[in-house]
Amino acid sequence: MSEIELVTPALRREFVERNHTCVVGYTRSSAPPSMSIVHYVMDGDQIVFLTMAERQKAKAVKRHGELSICVLDGPQGGLSWPPEYIVVDGDAEIETDMEYVVGTAMRVGEIMTGNPIPEDAEPFVRDMMVRENRVAIKVSPTSTFHSPPVHPEGDDAEAAEKMVHGLGARLPWAD
Repeated sequence: MSEIELVTPALRREFVERNHTCVVGYTRSSAPPSMSIVHYVMDGDQIVFLTMAERQKAKAVKRHGELSICVLDGPQGGLSWPPEYIVVDGDAEIETDMEYVVGTAMRVGEIMTGNPIPEDAEPFVRDMMVRENRVAIKVSPTSTFHSPPVHPEGDDAEAAEKMVHGLGARLPWAD
């Protein structure tokens, strides 16, 4: 994709919908900001991922109610080359309803394995979600930031001269 291709909200949303790996950025109460890589699913307009209730991601949501995520372009967590990404900032909330958490875990499992998770695995998934005290983090996007990738078209001085880095742009999630 190029800078032009991600200028509309619909195209930015499509980028987020077709990818399922992101880096979650959050502030900690008494340490530098932190990042964590997770798989996510879309639920309507929300980006949803799982974590343990006692992990720093959940604690940051309780403290601040917002997160930044960096959605990575690439199949099943692999990266495209040159790497492309879009940063999504949004309001975040914690969902503790175990039916929702288990359903999300089943969907994330399909993304991670590349295969459907059989329904008869649901009791095992439920047990794991309860045992690990998992919660779902729902991010409602408010804005995005995109900086198009720059990659040399060769290994000579002429190719290097053609590499021009521009500024990215912060854009609203919706019209």
